[in-house]
Amino acid sequence: MAVITVGEVDLFYEETGRGPGLVLVHGSWVDHHEWDQIVPMLASHFRVVSYDRRGHSSSSRPDRQGLVGEDVEDLFGLISLLGLDPAVVVGNSFGSLIALRLAAAHPDVVAAVVAHEPPGLGLLAGDPAYAEVLQGFTTRVGAVAAALREGRNAEGAELFVDSIALGPGSWERSPEEQRETFVRNAPTFLDELGDPESLTLDLGKLQAYTGPVLLTQGDQSPPMFAHVLDHIHGALPHAQRLTCAGAGHIPHLTHPQDYAESVIKYAVQDDGAS
Repeated sequence: MAVITVGEVDLFYEETGRGPGLVLVHGSWVDHHEWDQIVPMLASHFRVVSYDRRGHSSSSRPDRQGLVGEDVEDLFGLISLLGLDPAVVVGNSFGSLIALRLAAAHPDVVAAVVAHEPPGLGLLAGDPAYAEVLQGFTTRVGAVAAALREGRNAEGAELFVDSIALGPGSWERSPEEQRETFVRNAPTFLDELGDPESLTLDLGKLQAYTGPVLLTQGDQSPPMFAHVLDHIHGALPHAQRLTCAGAGHIPHLTHPQDYAESVIKYAVQDDGAS
């Protein structure tokens, strides 16, 4: 366990293994423990760093509106200060948006990107084909936000897990420790909602990144994630696509062996090719 100061924040991180750098970027509400099941497998090939993003669990939480751009610069600083560059960057959900933004903004520190189901719903806005999908998402998110603004963090977390992220009944099936993490980090979700840039990607800038990219999705996930990946793949035609059989939005938790093997196969191959 360690803490590193990046700009204005102290970031809690854990490091294990030897070899090329690989950084794990968690999604909304959670922390670095989301990756615990796959870290030992990855560490047999990489120097693996998992960390709590700003505002989450053991890392600093600035007392103001957070911005996705700050998350990107935190990740850049972490990689640079720890001497991990160029690193394979593996992101899940909102963490994969951060990973892709990092590749666009600081391509020199990124050896490869593995992005699982980035919630880049801003890429679907304005297209009538996705109007119903976006309206449903907006309604569900609105209910979560209302609960959080009223201080009902546990209720908001349960709504998010069951109606947006993982499906009905998932909250009840989640370990108590994971539920506590969701409730503790609930304010960070309001930060994401308060940032108009949080669910968007500049595909024009992203096109400049020519390094390896693996875009993954679960075949049990809501179709909106596949639609988002279609748009990203359109901007990065060299990217590879992978569908995780039987998995949904968190394959590193539900199918850790399969997911870790997929990351290793892709990242080691690309590292060797470079």
